[in-house]
Amino acid sequence: MNFLGHLYFSNNNVDLMYANLFGDFVKGKDLERFSDVQKKGIILHRAIDQYIDHHPAVIKLMNQLYPFLPKVTGIAIDLFFDHLLAKQWENYHTAPLPYFLSKFYDTSIQDDPNYTVEYKAFILKLKSYNWIALYPEFSALEKMSHGVSSRISFKNALEKAPEIFLQFESEIEKTFTLFMKDAQNYLPKYF
Repeated sequence: MNFLGHLYFSNNNVDLMYANLFGDFVKGKDLERFSDVQKKGIILHRAIDQYIDHHPAVIKLMNQLYPFLPKVTGIAIDLFFDHLLAKQWENYHTAPLPYFLSKFYDTSIQDDPNYTVEYKAFILKLKSYNWIALYPEFSALEKMSHGVSSRISFKNALEKAPEIFLQFESEIEKTFTLFMKDAQNYLPKYF
């Protein structure tokens, strides 16, 4: 899952949301320099990534989409799932998506010395562009696919992801629904 999925699976805890997203910026196993909530968020981030990468239905979908999106299938599925989560938000959360995001955006991490300069800059960008609020729109999936594709260091087909999404929308939605059901049972042990 991409940004929204990681925020969603942070159990409505804003500090854990920031720590969870921070997981993409932390390498290695030595987490002792971080606060307890940051350690928890990094571990949760890795658990979410691990769970989606090994979920049988997601693996089946990856194999189905790989010929169309070689080397970037996993990235495309992360984008697809965030788009579907945003689009179907009311099925998964009691608070409206704009309210959920405002709680996240209204908290600052700029004074926290454990968060890196790169991460703080990323968060400022995320807030100022308000990308996640656009996720329910298909045009956001198109923009995300183009943006991520341009940041990948090798030639890739990720720009075609929206087209592939439309072609396999039914299978992708079924896999997403199954994954969310299973993840909601599996991931709470990390809260």
